[in-house]
Amino acid sequence: MSRLAVVGFAAALVALLWSGPAGAHGFSSTVYAGVTAAPHGVHTRLQLEYDLLVVSTADAGHDDALFRAGTAAFEAGDVPAMAAALNAHAEPAGRYVTERFTVQGCTAAPAPAFTMGEQEGVPYATLEVDWACPPASSHTVRSALFPDGEGYVKDVKTIVTYDLDGKRGSAALDGQHPAFDTSQAWYQRFWEFFRLGAEHLLTGVDHILFLLALIAGSRRLRDIVLAATSFTLAHSVTFMLAALGLVAVPAGVVEPVIALSIAVVAAMSAVNKEVTGRARLAVVFCFGLVHGLGFAGALGIDEPFSWTLLWSLLVFNVGIEAVQLGLIGLTFPLLLRLRRKAPITGRWVTGAIAAGVAAMGLVWFFQRL
Repeated sequence: MSRLAVVGFAAALVALLWSGPAGAHGFSSTVYAGVTAAPHGVHTRLQLEYDLLVVSTADAGHDDALFRAGTAAFEAGDVPAMAAALNAHAEPAGRYVTERFTVQGCTAAPAPAFTMGEQEGVPYATLEVDWACPPASSHTVRSALFPDGEGYVKDVKTIVTYDLDGKRGSAALDGQHPAFDTSQAWYQRFWEFFRLGAEHLLTGVDHILFLLALIAGSRRLRDIVLAATSFTLAHSVTFMLAALGLVAVPAGVVEPVIALSIAVVAAMSAVNKEVTGRARLAVVFCFGLVHGLGFAGALGIDEPFSWTLLWSLLVFNVGIEAVQLGLIGLTFPLLLRLRRKAPITGRWVTGAIAAGVAAMGLVWFFQRL
């Protein structure tokens, strides 16, 4: 491989990454649904991102008055005004929700007023709905909330916690998997959260770049194993603490620091600064703590502790780790073989990768600021 080809490879890498989103955790939303048994059917407690609910309801019903009042209150940060704007249009807003979040075979009762709360520092509207249901041994819950034709978000996850039909558990719904039944086996619920974790890492370009920077800066298998272990331990700690609501750091702080961590670790590799001892592990561990906050923000759970919730979080984390180990297993042996067979080319390739990743990390850092 010539030096010109290496430069071209680096340029292509930067161009590819530039075409991706600047914020791997942006443009998505999470709906929280609590589903429990009621005397004559099912009770649901839905928490929805306020501004997305207002814009989506107004867009679906061509309701300019709701849009103007709701967005003005949101931009002013006036919580009572947000509740007032939404409740002035409670009938269409409630209908919008119950047409897209359903309990199969059940009929929704007229919803009472919306109340306001907060998740991850973002205003959320809460709606409690009773559903009249015929006798059944199991219930199917379906969510098709938000991504209609407006295109404001790329992804919506509905995290369902249920205590129904003599069973308790959690389920994760999205556009590809919009429904679940309370009769589902445990391994089906396991797969839902495992898949979410795996998909998050695969679609989270910033976390993949951080791993790529670690791989580029490792010269031996021992180096990447220690670095990956340090990263895993760190992000697991903060992921669990943040997802359980014990630690709260604004996304406006977390996201720029994640981008900066990519640039710093990649820069260490770009200048061939082979720090394989405690200093490198300390850097990776510290940045891993911040990445854990990003993982937690992606799942979006911020609920009181329960064993069901803990199980879901652990499975989500297992999905992240499986993909992380897979990427390391695929990439590091190839780079190691290149370094041994063609040392000079290997150094140029490593430098080109690290330089491209560092440049993209800096671009994202300033964008996120």
